[in-house]
Amino acid sequence: MEQTLVIALVGILGIGAQWIAWRTGWPAIVLMLAAGFLAGPVLGIFDPEHAFGELLEPMVAVGVALILFEGGLSLDFRELRHTGSAVIRLATVGVAIGWLLGALAGIYIAGLAPEVAILFGGILVVTGPTVVIPLLRQSSIKSRPASILKWEAIVNDPTGALCAVIAYEYFRKVAEQPNATLFEVVPPLIIAAIIAGLIGYVAALAIAWSFPRGAVPEYLKVPVLLTAVVGVFVVSNLIEHEAGLVAVTVMGVALANMNVSSLRSIHPFKENIAVLLVSGIFILLSASLSIEDIRYINWPIGLFLLALLFLVRPATILISLLGTNIPWNERLFLAWIAPRGIVLVAISGLFALRLSDLGFTDGNLLIGLSFAVVVVTIVAHGFTVDFVAKLLKVKGATRPGILIVGSTPWTIALAEQVQEMKAPVLIVDSSWQRLALARQKGIPFYHGEILNEATEHNLELAPYQNLVAATENEAYNALVCNEFAHEIGRDAVFQLGEAAQSDDKHSLPESLRGRALFESGFGVEDVSERQRQGWVFRKTKLSDEFDFEDAQERLPDAANMLLLIRRGGVIRFFTHASRPEPRAGDTILSFLPPQPRTAEENAARKKSGRKQGIEPA
Repeated sequence: MEQTLVIALVGILGIGAQWIAWRTGWPAIVLMLAAGFLAGPVLGIFDPEHAFGELLEPMVAVGVALILFEGGLSLDFRELRHTGSAVIRLATVGVAIGWLLGALAGIYIAGLAPEVAILFGGILVVTGPTVVIPLLRQSSIKSRPASILKWEAIVNDPTGALCAVIAYEYFRKVAEQPNATLFEVVPPLIIAAIIAGLIGYVAALAIAWSFPRGAVPEYLKVPVLLTAVVGVFVVSNLIEHEAGLVAVTVMGVALANMNVSSLRSIHPFKENIAVLLVSGIFILLSASLSIEDIRYINWPIGLFLLALLFLVRPATILISLLGTNIPWNERLFLAWIAPRGIVLVAISGLFALRLSDLGFTDGNLLIGLSFAVVVVTIVAHGFTVDFVAKLLKVKGATRPGILIVGSTPWTIALAEQVQEMKAPVLIVDSSWQRLALARQKGIPFYHGEILNEATEHNLELAPYQNLVAATENEAYNALVCNEFAHEIGRDAVFQLGEAAQSDDKHSLPESLRGRALFESGFGVEDVSERQRQGWVFRKTKLSDEFDFEDAQERLPDAANMLLLIRRGGVIRFFTHASRPEPRAGDTILSFLPPQPRTAEENAARKKSGRKQGIEPA
């Protein structure tokens, strides 16, 4: 099969699996592994090794490097204020314990040769951002355990590679010189890792200095950055095998904490690159697996996989976190979640060949065993993460919420209604005075500038999957929508429409604005004026007996539907461009003029007024 056709198939299978995962809620990694396995060894549609030959290994290596760099860009040291001690423990004590227990399980349960078990135990300390981050994105986990898992995954990936290098170099040295010791092997490797880290840090400094000063034009920033990452990876690998993973991780983390404002504009692109790379690499690696690799799996290997899940990982976490302030329910959650991913498979495949060259026959087993570990951990953790999170009470908000920017009488009234419908809501405003009404009514609020970078770390944004910018400044609302569109989604950021009397010459282009609320496109002044006239929000619950047409008949002609909340909590807005399809079980929130009082209401009001000595209105 032609290489171009293989590339197209890899893209279709990878992105198709991601889309199905989005539609069904299944773990994307599981679907990608299944797609690659079916296309490769099962149906024989294509063979990556035959299609790409010797280029396959460097392609995967560069892809892994870019993924680790992108993951490093997501690590901010401010997150360590609440998780620092746990992350440091897992990156030091946890690595040592995990390596030891993994090696012992390999020797005494799987029956591997000691040398192979020790090397594989080092690789097993990785968890991998390629699987952990999608799991965290898919499941709403509280910020502290989610942050610990993310840091552990990104930091331990290059650490696991270095552990494998140390083990391999020692066994190679012993094969040449039987009296060789660890002290002859470890110090040079540690020095090589430090040099690689310095190379990554210097590259980050160069980027941080040149980008803001205009030394690189805007259209070249992404190509320059990607080329720099690949260059740093290759140069560091020339110093020592797998040291490049250390270099690109350090480069990403360093850049993330240098406050380079011009990097914000490339965030959407780097995230897209990461999705494409993860999809492609998983398809390629799973399609490269052969039936012969699977035949190595037997009962001892099955017991070894169970030991990884129920003995090695729990013991590693619980021993490492002794004496920390992490609550026990979060420790138990961390003890369960440890899916492995691309780095484990890629490094295992590399060292399987090297061990075979040294004469260790069990080396060939590493390829099938690494895939078995990946499949078992991803399936076990991917399908149980929600259940375990709920059981241990580390689940964040389970219903999608609304983040409202701007505290006005209209947004306060909207927030009250959203609260009554049991959906998370938060009002953000930089003015303490404007937040007074929200404080008075007990509505959750955040006092600060939503566009300030520190807000991302001081405010938990995960529960809010919709944003409504409704300050009195339409240009500012558009700026907020643009800033959060790449994070929340362009179809999930909303603002009030242009004012009815606005001059078309001064109107903001549609491409710069968020989705306009209300089908009528009410502007800021429109809703403010109607709020002063006494317009109110009203909820309407649909059922099989009372459908959408019945609801429309009950509402006055001037009523404007704003949003609906489905039975499961999903929120859909009525906008100038689209209308959700209401169905039984939905609750519709409408904005409508005050209804004239009935004769009974007037009589009751007059009677109440006389009792209190007040004239009725």
